[in-house]
Amino acid sequence: MLRLTMALVAATFASATSLHAQGWPAGQPIKVVIPFTAGSATDVIARTVFEQVGSQIGQTFVIDNRVGASGTLGASAVAKADPDGYTLLVNSSSHTITPSTFPNLPYDTEKDFAAVIPLANLANVLVVAPTKYKSVKELVDAGLAKPGTLNYATAGAGSASHVNAERFLLAAKAKAQHVPFKGAPEALREIVADRIDFYFTPLAPARGLINDGKLAAIAVSSSQRSKALPNVPTTIEGGFPNSEYNFWIGVFAPSKTPAPVLERLHKEIAAALANPGVQEKLTKLGADPMPMSANDFRALIGKEIKDNAALVKAAGISAK
Repeated sequence: MLRLTMALVAATFASATSLHAQGWPAGQPIKVVIPFTAGSATDVIARTVFEQVGSQIGQTFVIDNRVGASGTLGASAVAKADPDGYTLLVNSSSHTITPSTFPNLPYDTEKDFAAVIPLANLANVLVVAPTKYKSVKELVDAGLAKPGTLNYATAGAGSASHVNAERFLLAAKAKAQHVPFKGAPEALREIVADRIDFYFTPLAPARGLINDGKLAAIAVSSSQRSKALPNVPTTIEGGFPNSEYNFWIGVFAPSKTPAPVLERLHKEIAAALANPGVQEKLTKLGADPMPMSANDFRALIGKEIKDNAALVKAAGISAK
């Protein structure tokens, strides 16, 4: 009798969940949590894409910038949110770094999130003050000539920009002092003022400053040159093998979000990414397409968590 009752409860719950999923979205605003500052690459790209998704489904998407602890505060809020499709997370590849840099995370990066879809792959750009260094080799030579004098900015300890810089420094066999900031806008101001030597930044928040001559882009960290900066060499081309780092931005939901909602989200976001107007905007931001199924995106997350764990250990990276 008890087993029958439990089975009926489970069936009733499954039926209610299915009906709820079929009615999604039902006139309720959808919150998109971005764990980085307004104006960051993650923020700008998320706003660009979800503005189009909102038009497609006639729904309001509310951007919520939850900044702090290298993105883990915002991620934690989404991990604990109701899995009803009305709270989403847009995170960068920092998502696969924090399991190694934050030993006591209040969530499980793989188990507590459903990977929905990647939005874009971006080349991180190595920027310096415009009159300081003309090439990657010149930057590294300056650091090797006077050990301990170089410093570099990041969007936070344990962030993607932090790992990117340390991967580069390992490849260059050089050292530099880490200076963390809340996000890209703050870090870029210090580069422009020539108080910080270099910064691996997503192109989106830096492009205007590069175009205006206030920043110099001397390399990109991606495996290949960026379509948005075809004349800027990669760090590998600059003479440093094994220095590449690929930076992506993607959408996640709480892990128990109903499958029909996840499938609808993937479909609508993919349609937004295929929109010519959105594609034009993303191209200007230096974002390259990253078409991938939810299953493939999930597999990428698992692989990067393992790869980044090895890199964090080798570089001695800490979120403290």
